[in-house]
Amino acid sequence: MKIKILLIIILIFGFFSFSNEPDIYTTLTESKIQLKWNKAYTDDSIDKSLIGLKWALSFVGATLPTNNENIIVSNDTLIDINLKKLGFSIQAEQKVIELVNKIKKSEEYQKNKSVDMGRFVSLLLGSSNDYYEIIGTPSTLQQLLSNYQLLPSKGYINNSMVASTHRLVQFSKQNGLNQLYISTELDSISGKILEYETIEIISNGQLRFGIYDENGLRIQVANSKHTAAGKPAKCMWCHESALNPLFSKQKNIQNYLTEADLQDQIKSDIENIKTHRNKLVSEIDFNQKQQHTYTELLYISFMEPSAKRLSLEWKLPLEDVEKLLSGLPTHIYKEFPFLGNLYHRNEVEKYAPYKSLTVSSSIREFSNNEVNHLN
Repeated sequence: MKIKILLIIILIFGFFSFSNEPDIYTTLTESKIQLKWNKAYTDDSIDKSLIGLKWALSFVGATLPTNNENIIVSNDTLIDINLKKLGFSIQAEQKVIELVNKIKKSEEYQKNKSVDMGRFVSLLLGSSNDYYEIIGTPSTLQQLLSNYQLLPSKGYINNSMVASTHRLVQFSKQNGLNQLYISTELDSISGKILEYETIEIISNGQLRFGIYDENGLRIQVANSKHTAAGKPAKCMWCHESALNPLFSKQKNIQNYLTEADLQDQIKSDIENIKTHRNKLVSEIDFNQKQQHTYTELLYISFMEPSAKRLSLEWKLPLEDVEKLLSGLPTHIYKEFPFLGNLYHRNEVEKYAPYKSLTVSSSIREFSNNEVNHLN
């Protein structure tokens, strides 16, 4: 009788143990995703695109430890990613996995067992809301400032190459890879605060961007009435993972740092960042300054694809794609003319043979359909 009772107890525990296994399996499965690389231009290669992918992941906080197990090319065009091996913070990892889960539920992923690499990068970087959620930009300026102590010295920019307004520049003391720069956009006549733009240096060596309105509330895009800063992805493109020195002559203002002193401060911080970045062990080489361009090519060639790229993406003959899109105009991308004759993603999406997780209509600028997959 005692043996029988013992067997029943073992079976009960075995049942509960077994019933929990699907949850464990699901967690492991959801932490992985497969990407599909589609050649976008003559000199494009999967190796170049992998560099761009790694930079994109770094932009949202991945440390990318050099273990060669986090991103694996499974054949000529497929890339397997294990999100738990990318070196994300717990919060960032959860948010990226949440985004990946939504991608996996799309018709595209269900049909192809993969998602286009350009779409994946566009989803990571192209929605301000989702970028903020992943990288952890605080929702209010007050929350952000509570993490730093600003130094008393301030700079004043009255001849900006980005903003039509004046700018008050403040910064915290640099502590390794930890620092805040904040630009307060001011009306040049009344001195009224119009907006705040923030840059933080974070532990993986990258910059974290934030845009806040005059009340200190986080917003998706800078106001084009007084600045060309755009969305965080445009900040990434412009800054190239670095603090920018002054590019234009400034008029010195009493009680503020002189132009020379402000320039020296920024250059000193830039050099210190370089020193600390060189100590990082990562698949990102910050000394290869132009590698970030491969990230931009990934999202630009996706957002503005050629018929040939769409043929690969949709697995349709080129002639069929050209026929489908015959009524749509094409254009040349001025920054990268070698991409050829291009369409706009929001115009061709309806012709795709499957539905995909939607992307914002613009990666860098204001979007009429700004997606928000993580809120």
